[in-house]
Amino acid sequence: ASPAQKLVFNRVNGKRPQMLLQQISAPEECYTLAHEENVRFVYEAWQQVEQQLDGSQSGESACGPVQYIEKTPNPGLKNFVPIDLEEWWAKQFLANIENCS
Repeated sequence: ASPAQKLVFNRVNGKRPQMLLQQISAPEECYTLAHEENVRFVYEAWQQVEQQLDGSQSGESACGPVQYIEKTPNPGLKNFVPIDLEEWWAKQFLANIENCS
């Protein structure tokens, strides 16, 4: 059994297509002040929830967030594995780099 052949696309006049050049040389994303403010708000609010949740688990507070835990887990989710978003984004980033070169 011979290995699968690779597809090779020859460039016209040895140049990259214009669309690829635009993708490669795209400027960095700019974030608006409103975007940064929203991210900061969500981050700070989540930090408060985590602190309150930690406090309620150690018996410091009777009020605050409540962590939901299912009493009868869904059997369809028995083998569920949560995705590591940072790892997924890293793989996507590397795949984009490899596809462009």
